[in-house]
Amino acid sequence: MPWWSWILIWIALVAVSLLFYVLLGIRLFRQFMATLKDLGAAGEKLGHFSPAVPPMPRAKSATPQGSAVFASPVQMRHDYHTSKSARREDRRKRRVQRRTDRGQRQSLGDLDFT
Repeated sequence: MPWWSWILIWIALVAVSLLFYVLLGIRLFRQFMATLKDLGAAGEKLGHFSPAVPPMPRAKSATPQGSAVFASPVQMRHDYHTSKSARREDRRKRRVQRRTDRGQRQSLGDLDFT
C-alpha cells in the first residue's frame, strides 16, 4: 500500500468524525431550542393563573424587610422582644374579650389593673 493511501484514510476518518460531531451538535442544538420553547410555553400558561391563597399582609416592624442582616444584634433582640410582648398582649386582650362575651370568670393574671 503506498504512503499516500494512509494520508487519504486518515483524512477520511477525520472528515467522518467531524461530520459526526457537527450532526451531533445540530441535533443537540435543536433539542435545546425545543426545550426552551416548551419551557416558555409552560411559563406563559402558568403566568395566567392567579395564586390560590391571597398573600398575607406583612406586619409592620421597626426595621425594614431584609435589614436584619445589617442591624445590630441588640436592635434585633429589642425588636424581637417588643413584637413578642405585643403578640402576648393581643392574645391576652382577645382572651379577656372572649371570656367577657361568654360571661365567664376572668383570670386575675388576665385583668389589667393599671
